[in-house]
Amino acid sequence: MDSVLRVPGPIGQRALFITTLAVPLTGWTLHALTLHRRLAATKRDPLTGLLRRDAYTHRARRLLARHGDTVTVVMVDADHFKAINDQFGHAAGDAVLAASGARLTAWAGPSAAVGRLGGDEFALVLDLPAARRVQRLKQLVRMPHTMVVFDDGRTVDVATSVGAAAPSAVGSRDLSALQRAADAALYDGKHTGRPVLATAEHATVPSLNGRRLGRPGTATWGRAA
Repeated sequence: MDSVLRVPGPIGQRALFITTLAVPLTGWTLHALTLHRRLAATKRDPLTGLLRRDAYTHRARRLLARHGDTVTVVMVDADHFKAINDQFGHAAGDAVLAASGARLTAWAGPSAAVGRLGGDEFALVLDLPAARRVQRLKQLVRMPHTMVVFDDGRTVDVATSVGAAAPSAVGSRDLSALQRAADAALYDGKHTGRPVLATAEHATVPSLNGRRLGRPGTATWGRAA
């Protein structure tokens, strides 16, 4: 500090001023980083690392606005998930969900919106042109259908059901309408091992909060996606 004080004129004054501010600026930076990390944590599901519902919805709508008709909305369910919980325990079920989240993220890529809507239900929104849609969705069905190894050495084979909707087929760029159609398409192909692409008819299926009416958990959601 003494060497700074001996520098004459305005330069020395500026050096002293900067030195004085160094500690509080550093403290504010650390505080800002902590707040940023806490905010990021509120946007992510702690088990899978996927976006929570609100954060997923915000990102999904931005992708729809940016890419329009080349966007694909995908709904994914793990098949027989309750049986996995019942047979192996909830810790094993959590491991399956975490593995599913990692695989969905890898398939969709970093620019997609990938969210966990609750339980074993996932939603993805990504830029996926029609020419590649069928091939990529078939890949998605196969990708999670692989063995998950638990810490105790036990294994379980996990399958998924997949439904997808595109604005050009559904006739809407509204996220709720697209999710409703994709969800209805998913149930048309439930347990078949094949993805189903939604048509305009799928968008007319009765729904609540953008999901097929009667789907577990829809009655408890407070607002549409």
